Formats: sequence, structure tokens, C-alpha cells
Amino acid sequence: MLAGNAWSAGNGYMIGGGVEADATDGTAASVFGDIGVSEKTWISAAMVRSSSKLLNGVDLNTVYGDLGIDHFFTPIGIRAGVSYWGDPEVLDTFDWRGSLYLRGSKGMLAGEFDFRNIDFTIPRTDTLPGRTIAFNASGVGLTARLELTDAVGVHLSGMNYDYSINLRLDPSRVELIRLLTATRLSLINSLVDYRANVGLGIDIGIRRLQFDLALWRGAVDGGRTTSATMRLLTPMSGSSDIEFGLGYDDSELYGDTMFFSVFLYFYGGT
Repeated sequence: MLAGNAWSAGNGYMIGGGVEADATDGTAASVFGDIGVSEKTWISAAMVRSSSKLLNGVDLNTVYGDLGIDHFFTPIGIRAGVSYWGDPEVLDTFDWRGSLYLRGSKGMLAGEFDFRNIDFTIPRTDTLPGRTIAFNASGVGLTARLELTDAVGVHLSGMNYDYSINLRLDPSRVELIRLLTATRLSLINSLVDYRANVGLGIDIGIRRLQFDLALWRGAVDGGRTTSATMRLLTPMSGSSDIEFGLGYDDSELYGDTMFFSVFLYFYGGT
């Protein structure tokens, strides 16, 4: 078993951090952690800072912060959390989320809910005035995980969003949206109609190889993005892991791009 499984029992903890970069000069750095405050209750937190250069040459810097709690009643559990993501001058969102899940020795099934308060500033152009719009979104979805064998597991997830206003822009403003979506890390990519993911994880000795395929559609432009990722998690010591990731996006909005990530995980506890 990987060291990453050690913290999940008892009053353990995990802290980590990493960086991600894509071929269009988008970068993100993150720190995160989970701590078991009791045998069945965990608190999690995360901070991410990302930067990208828009097509008009402007540097866009965004921040993400997240705080969550998870309690397992055996076999049912509840998760709740709150997060903020964005740049007040372009797009920012304040989210509340909840989940009710059923977990057993071979898998997990969860119902997910996400409520988002969003402010979106559409920049001014030579022909169209800029404006800021405030709206909300409600998302519902499902997540499932199944351990097929001791070494092979699969997971599926999907989320669908309904918005309080019609976000779809007419074709005359598509170029404006392209200005805000130069990379996969751009803020506009958080406004989606739906998102779906399927993954396969395989243990190879003490290492874990993970394959993921994701699909989402933008709520503003209607463009679809397909993303494929491969990750390798391997121990550095008895209480730490390192994970390397390599992926490829095929997007109707920001084009094709490669991305790479490195994350470190440290574990401890009783």
C-alpha cells in the first residue's frame, strides 16, 4: 500500500503542495492539507494561486481558497465546504457545496450539490460597452468509486449546472471571450454547463498509475473541451509521496495544449 493511505485512519494528517504549468504559459501553485480531528471527522483546506497571460497581453492572477469538513457515520457520510475563486476585476465566485455519500469496503457513491454566487465583468471593446453582471448557479451531480480488485479501481463523476441568467453570448462576442480564455487555467473555464470524468487507477507494486478522461462544455461560449491525464504516484519515503502528471486538452475555445504537474504529499498521525 502507498503511504498516501496511511493518514486516512485515526487522527492522521496529510499536507501537500505542487505546481502545474501548461504550454501556453499558464501556471498554478498550490498548498493543501487534511487533518483528522477524530477517528471519523476530517477538516480540509487548500490555497491556490494561478497566473496566465491573456491574448491582449494582460497578466491575469487569480486566487482560490477552500475550507471543508467531512464526517463519516458508517456507512453514510456528509461533506460540506465553502470556497472562493477568482479575480474581482474579471470573474469571482463564492461557492457553498455539500455531499451525502455511502461508503463501503469496495466503493463509494455520493450525491453532490454546489451553489455558486458569481460576479462576471465583461470587458469593454471598441464597439461594445463593458459591464458587470451578478448571478448564481446551482449544480447537482454524482460521484462513484469502485475497487474492482486489490490493485485496480475505477471512478466516475458528473456535475450539471443551472444558471439564474442566460450566459450564452451571441457570435459577435466570441472573440471577446477568447481574450479571457488564453489557457486552461483561465477563469472563464469555471463557468460550465456540465462536467464529466472517468478514471482508472492501477497499483503497480508500491506505485499508483492513474488515467483520467474529462469532458466539459462552457456555459458562455458553448465550446467543448476534452482532457486526458496520466499521473504516477510513487513513495519518496515511508511517510511521503511524489506525483507526476502529464495531460493534453483538446478545446474548441483555447485550442490544443499540453500540461504538466508535480505534487508532494506528507503524512503522519497516530
